[in-house]
Amino acid sequence: MTTDKSIYQKLPGDLELVSFTTDHLEGAWRLSQEVSWPHRVEDWALTLSVSKGVAVLRDNTVVGTSLCSLLGDVATLNMIVVDTSMRGRGLGRLMMEKVIEIAGPRELRLVATKDGYPLYEKMGFVACGNIKQHQGIVGPVAMKQPMRKAQKQDFQEILRMDLAASGMSREKLLSSIAFEDDSEGMALVADGGFVMLRRFGRGQVVGPVVANNTQTAKALISAAAQHCEGTFLRIDLPAEHELSEFVETLGLAAAGGGICMKRAARKRDLQDMKTYALVSQALG
Repeated sequence: MTTDKSIYQKLPGDLELVSFTTDHLEGAWRLSQEVSWPHRVEDWALTLSVSKGVAVLRDNTVVGTSLCSLLGDVATLNMIVVDTSMRGRGLGRLMMEKVIEIAGPRELRLVATKDGYPLYEKMGFVACGNIKQHQGIVGPVAMKQPMRKAQKQDFQEILRMDLAASGMSREKLLSSIAFEDDSEGMALVADGGFVMLRRFGRGQVVGPVVANNTQTAKALISAAAQHCEGTFLRIDLPAEHELSEFVETLGLAAAGGGICMKRAARKRDLQDMKTYALVSQALG
C-alpha cells in the first residue's frame, strides 16, 4: 500500500495516521460494513472525489477514517468511523482535528449521530436541525409526474439553483452524479427546481432535491420515484420541510436520521431556492 506523506503521524499501539487515498477505499468499505453502513466502495469513491481526509492504520489495515469534502466556502465533515476495537483511544477527536485543519477557514457542516454528538459539541459545533432518513421498496406512484431529463445545457442553471439553496459549490460532484459519460445517475428538471437520482447502497437514492416551493419538491420526488417502482430507494430529508408523511405514501418508511451541526457558520441572505432532500448525509 502506498502512503501519502503529506500527513503522517506515528501513534501509540503501532497505529499510523496517514492521508486518505484511493488505496484505502477497500479497507474503509470493510470498516463501514462492520458498523452496518450501506455504502458500496463506489459510494466511498464518490465522496472521496471531492474530499481530502485521514485514515488510521494498524498493520496496513484501516481502523479509522474521516473525510472533509471541500465545496466552495463550505466543508462537510463525514465518513467518520472508528473500528469498535479501537474506540476509547481518542482517535475520533484526533481525526476530526486533522480534517478541521484541512477545511481551513470554511464554514463546517456535518450530520451527527447521537453517539457522535457530544464530541462534536465539545469541538464547537452547534445543532441547527435534523435529518429524517426514509427508505423502502417504492410502491405504485399514484400521482404521475412526467419531468424532463436534464441535458448538459441545463447544468449551469442547476448549479445556480443548488448554490442558492445550499451555499455550496458542487459542480464536480453534481456533474459526476448526472452528467459524466460513465455516470449511473440522472437529473430531472422542472420549472423552479431539479432532482437527482443515483445508485447507492442497496438500491438508489434521491437527492439533491432543490425547489422554490414544497409542491414542486413533491412533484420532483414523485417523478424520481416513478423510475424506481418496485425497487429499493432512500431519501434524506431536512425535517423542517415536513415531507415525511408524503414520502411514506411512496413506500419509504422512516429509518433513522441525524442531527445537523455547524461550526463557524456564515450568515446567508434569504434565498428563493431550498434543499428538500440531501445528496447524502455526508455531502449535504
